[in-house]
Amino acid sequence: MFFNVKASPALDSHARHPYRLGTFVVLILIPAFGYAQSSALTLGQALQFATQRSASSQAAAASVQASREMVAKANQLPDPMLKFGVDNLPVTGPDRYSLTRDFMTQRRVGIEQQWISADKRTARVERGERAVDAEEANYLTNVAKVREETAVAWINLFFAKRSLELLKGLENETSQDLATGQAALRGAKAGAADVLQTQLALSQAQDRTRKEEQVLKSARTALARWVAVPVETVVGTLPPLTSHVPSLPVEELEKYHPMLLSARRAITLADAETTVATTERRPDWSFEAGFAQRGSQYSNMVSVGVSIPIPVNRAQRQDRDIAEKSALGTKARMQYEDALRELQAELQDQSVTLSSLQERVSRLKKELLPTANQQVELAMAAYRSGTGSLAAVFNAKRMALDAQMQVLDVEKEAATTWAKLEYHVIPHDHAGIRRIDQ
Repeated sequence: MFFNVKASPALDSHARHPYRLGTFVVLILIPAFGYAQSSALTLGQALQFATQRSASSQAAAASVQASREMVAKANQLPDPMLKFGVDNLPVTGPDRYSLTRDFMTQRRVGIEQQWISADKRTARVERGERAVDAEEANYLTNVAKVREETAVAWINLFFAKRSLELLKGLENETSQDLATGQAALRGAKAGAADVLQTQLALSQAQDRTRKEEQVLKSARTALARWVAVPVETVVGTLPPLTSHVPSLPVEELEKYHPMLLSARRAITLADAETTVATTERRPDWSFEAGFAQRGSQYSNMVSVGVSIPIPVNRAQRQDRDIAEKSALGTKARMQYEDALRELQAELQDQSVTLSSLQERVSRLKKELLPTANQQVELAMAAYRSGTGSLAAVFNAKRMALDAQMQVLDVEKEAATTWAKLEYHVIPHDHAGIRRIDQ
């Protein structure tokens, strides 16, 4: 009569494999009409819906777009400068303030253009593209975070629902036992102590149920925070708790794990900054052409000129800029090495933890649950035969429930560890979003 815990079957392929969308623009902008009114979500639906409606993802996407706008600007020359002036205007004597009587007075109009060499502009464009890559890494990191948090929230609601079902089952059984005990008391077949014991057990079961109902409400709220719609429940089952992430080589982790992706792109951005600083060591020339009009009795004139900055202290200015950017590149490389070691240790620890938790679940289901259920059956048989007490029955049922709750807790911990492994990575379809989008 007591309830048993069974191993969870595999989820459908939507939860195991990430959904597929072409570009992050589509990912952010398309509305999820199919789920707008849904109050029951599978794991795959929750992940898709959360990513589509994430305000932080939209903000990160806007930052990427802002960086892209700067790339086009990087290849442009500065705006030309239109110049007006009056040269050699007399301020004393009979010709003072006259624009035409003195032969040296001239009204001048000209244009000046600063010329930036092609290699400088190429270096600036490269730096802009690497800045876009860095912003995209931030966007992808946000996508991974949203997916991980959503998966954990879905798992919390999934197990809160299962725990509540177990507690309600015990409450219903205890309620039935109370009704049976009261009937036996009226027929003088049971004592008042047994009925009081049953009432006490029912009160305890009801309190545990109310407490778990509050946990369930909190889990609903947490999941709704990520999917941005009210959530009544979750549907489906957990997929097999296996993860491919710990076995990925470093070159794959650089593509799909946000920690290493961001660290690698920080290196390329730092190198691009160093290249720009190196090209800035050579000054930019400015070219000027002008037309000067004098009085009608004098000839008009045309002027051309070149302005060349003279670096007077390269060692303390331009070379310092290059050294600064080079040092920042070294910093980025050291941070990458540290991130790689941290990530490898974290993945190994999570993988070992997941394996250990799965072994515990298997052992508990094989050894603990059958023993607990058998103890309930023996206590009930003893009570029916008159050799056991009702208190022993309730104690056995409570211990069986605690055993099943213990299994659920370990299963939940294993599922949460798996979600942090499997979903704190960038979906394969998002790893090259910039190249696809462009």
